[in-house]
Amino acid sequence: MRAPDTILPLELERVGFAVGGRPLLDDITLRLEAGVRTIILGPNGAGKSLLLRLCHGLLAPSDGSVRWHGAMAGEPVRRRQAMVFQRPVLLRRSAVANVRYVLALGGVPWRRRGALAMEALERFGLAALAQRPARVLSGGEQQRLALARAWAAGPDVLFLDEPTSALDPAAALSVEMAVQEFHASGTKIVMTTHDLGQARRLADEVVFLSRGRLVELAPAVEFFKGPASPQARAFLAGELVC
Repeated sequence: MRAPDTILPLELERVGFAVGGRPLLDDITLRLEAGVRTIILGPNGAGKSLLLRLCHGLLAPSDGSVRWHGAMAGEPVRRRQAMVFQRPVLLRRSAVANVRYVLALGGVPWRRRGALAMEALERFGLAALAQRPARVLSGGEQQRLALARAWAAGPDVLFLDEPTSALDPAAALSVEMAVQEFHASGTKIVMTTHDLGQARRLADEVVFLSRGRLVELAPAVEFFKGPASPQARAFLAGELVC
């Protein structure tokens, strides 16, 4: 059977996740479409990072289902999505070897991997650091390397978990520009952030969580102009969300 042109939409139906009987996410029903940058907001402990991991398939829900294009996730789906963490997970290899590794996993012939890896590094301003060990790069460079690695994989969907929270303003701006480039290329962006200014710049729609529940899903313009829920209004006002 021919693979679909996209793995989207991503549909979560009554998804819950519990640890030791304690619910951390509860009754999340959500549909994420292509072409829209989705920013997940909420106070600390709301379940934002956990939701990303469930969407990406790193964790299985305790309840409900996570479906891609009407089907449960499998190896073909995993290869068509990527995730960049707050602290990038990098191999103990050079920057270019990190990118070549992803290309190898994707089945790219070895003769093409070197040129494609360098092309990805060049796109993210890392060509001069190609032979540098990945783990000695600065925080901003490591984050751009993680993005270059994701770019080389050509994902339908890119999940980003607080990708700029540990970076200085210049490095954070370079990551934001890279995210915009992914979006322009047609990659679906799903991202958590604690930075409301960043959310305003990047979001097309906002998913707002509080205490492990989906409280609001709205177009970004409407959300920032006047959120419907008291929890979101309090959050935007900088108040403690109960």
